[in-house]
Amino acid sequence: MGVHTTQFAIRDPKVGLFEPVIELAAETVDEFAAKTGRAVIKVGGVVGPTRQAVREAAFLRDCGYDIALLSLAALKTASVDELIEHCRAVAEAMPLMGFYLQPAVGGRLLPVEFWRRFVGIENVVAIKMAPFNRYQTLDVIQGVAESGRAGEVALYTGNDDNIVVDLLSPYRMRTGHGDVTLRIVGGLLGHWACWTRAAVQLLERCRRAACGDTVPQGMLALANEVTDCNGAFFDTKNGFAGCIAGIHEVLARQGLMAGRWCLDRSEDLSPARRKRSTACTPPTPTSTTTPSCGNTSRNG
Repeated sequence: MGVHTTQFAIRDPKVGLFEPVIELAAETVDEFAAKTGRAVIKVGGVVGPTRQAVREAAFLRDCGYDIALLSLAALKTASVDELIEHCRAVAEAMPLMGFYLQPAVGGRLLPVEFWRRFVGIENVVAIKMAPFNRYQTLDVIQGVAESGRAGEVALYTGNDDNIVVDLLSPYRMRTGHGDVTLRIVGGLLGHWACWTRAAVQLLERCRRAACGDTVPQGMLALANEVTDCNGAFFDTKNGFAGCIAGIHEVLARQGLMAGRWCLDRSEDLSPARRKRSTACTPPTPTSTTTPSCGNTSRNG
C-alpha cells in the first residue's frame, strides 16, 4: 500500500488520504487474516527525503505493517554514501524492502555498489526490482550475490514487461566467494492490480515450472503474451501514459470500479488510447468478464 498503484498522490495535503488508506488497508487485511487463519505480510510504501521517510515508516509500523518498501526517487542527486545513510535511518524504524523504480516513471539509476551495500544493512529483508531493464535488474542481483546475504533477502520482480521470465529464471552470479544462484520468489506488480485471481494462478504455474530442469515451451509463449498484455494496460506505445489509468480502465470494465479517474486529474490514458477505449463495449456492472473489444492483447 502507499506506492505506485495505490497512487503516490494520496500524500498530497489537498488529498489527505495517506493515513486513512494505510489504516483501512491494515484493518481489512487483519480482518481477513483473522477469518481465514492465514498469515499475511503487509508492505507499505515509504517515500521522500529522510525526515519524511522515517516518519512514514514509523506510521506504518504503528499500523501493524511488516515491511517498508523504500523509494529513493526523491534523492535523485544523492551519492551512494548519502543513499546508504538515508536507508540506514529508515531501517531503524522497521524492516526494509529496496525498490528499483524505472527512471521513465520517476526513479533513478542505482549501481551494483549501492545494492551490495544496501543489502549489508541488517534490517533489509527484500528487494523489488522494477527498472524495466535487464542490465539494471542484473545489477541488483549481482549486488545481492556479492553481499553474502543472498539466502536472507527475498527478491521480487516489479518488471511488468518481463514477469514470467523473471519468475522462471535462475540467476547464477560469479562473486569473490564463489558462484551464487538466486531466484525471484514473487512479484509486486501494477499489472497484478487487476485480474488478480489469474495472477495468483500464473505465479503458482511459474513456481511449478521453475522446479523442473526444463521450461515448457508453453510458458515461454505465455511470457510473451503477458508482456504484450501489459503493453495494453500501461499504454507503453505512448510513454507509459496509462500505468494507473489503464489498470483502472480494466477494473471499470469488470464492474469493480465506477471509472478510471485518478487522484491526479491530469493523469489519464493517452488521447490515442482514449479513442480506442471508446470503441470497446464495457460489461455490465455486475459482470466479471473481460471487455468485448476484440483482442485484449496487442495494445488494444
